[in-house]
Amino acid sequence: MTGTMRAMVLPEPGQPLREERWPIPTPGPGQLLLRVSACAVCRTDLHVVDGELPDAKRPLILGHEIVGTVVDAGPGAGAFPLGQRVGVPWLGWSCGECRFCLSGRENLCDRARFTGYQIDGGYAEYTVADHRYCFPLPQGYSDVEAAPLMCAGLIGFRSLRFAGDAKRLGLYGFGAAAHMLIQVARYQGREVYAFTRPGDSSGQAFARELGAAWAGGSDVLPPEALDAAILFAPVGALVPAALRAVDKSGVVVCGGIHMSDIPSFPYAWLWEERQVRSVANLTRMDAMDFLALVPRVPVRTQVQVFPLAAANEALAALRHGQVKGAAVLEVPE
Repeated sequence: MTGTMRAMVLPEPGQPLREERWPIPTPGPGQLLLRVSACAVCRTDLHVVDGELPDAKRPLILGHEIVGTVVDAGPGAGAFPLGQRVGVPWLGWSCGECRFCLSGRENLCDRARFTGYQIDGGYAEYTVADHRYCFPLPQGYSDVEAAPLMCAGLIGFRSLRFAGDAKRLGLYGFGAAAHMLIQVARYQGREVYAFTRPGDSSGQAFARELGAAWAGGSDVLPPEALDAAILFAPVGALVPAALRAVDKSGVVVCGGIHMSDIPSFPYAWLWEERQVRSVANLTRMDAMDFLALVPRVPVRTQVQVFPLAAANEALAALRHGQVKGAAVLEVPE
């Protein structure tokens, strides 16, 4: 396919995105060309814009929660038919050869490359993606409803796996990931305790609407000791706060790719076999398992839709906590 496309481009970290015309990319070996219909806006996009993640491509098309339709394929790009709707996540390529890839941990691949970071992403009318990291999407979801599943949903799901069989689960930061994960957790019979910014009565009410047993500020302890807590807010000070909230042998899972520094805290808060661990990226098995589970729950995504040209406004709304659920860019034909 020849011609040009609209794209919202980050020239350099710290600068606003600008709308440009770029050539429609040509799919290489193993790649699919997708006509993008929607791309959710992730907090990781803010970290890239702010220069908090090193080694980003420059200039860069952001976006790693992509929904698109296959319009062309390179050699060896698998069996996706033209017209197939697929989702594309953050992990965009892995080598398949390192010890992590060979042990089913491609999320830790030594040479991994990431969508909307080292690979141009979905803030555009077209994108190319490795066919191994394109996933058929469940029916019953519009394109804008499906887009947040591809990162907020997937990373939340992987984080939940590391919480084990926790009956009482705390979620710190009630945004795109948490509003989906609480639905999965409730489906699994867990009690969910939601922590928001202090004074965020609207976010706390939203959490209760979705079934939270309790909702309050992150500066207070929950009424019951937690078995596990998952942190989606990129605030290092929440790590010791969550450690104080979890019971003996409880686990605190840090679900973000970037977090401010964790302040020192007394060893007593970690003692009694409490754990702190991080989650990095995702595996293809995570994606397949989560996307199979989504319609059974069913997970309902709440989205605030912006046109592609309003990507800067969407990022600003996310930065200032003005998005209920997930922000999604819509890219119409």
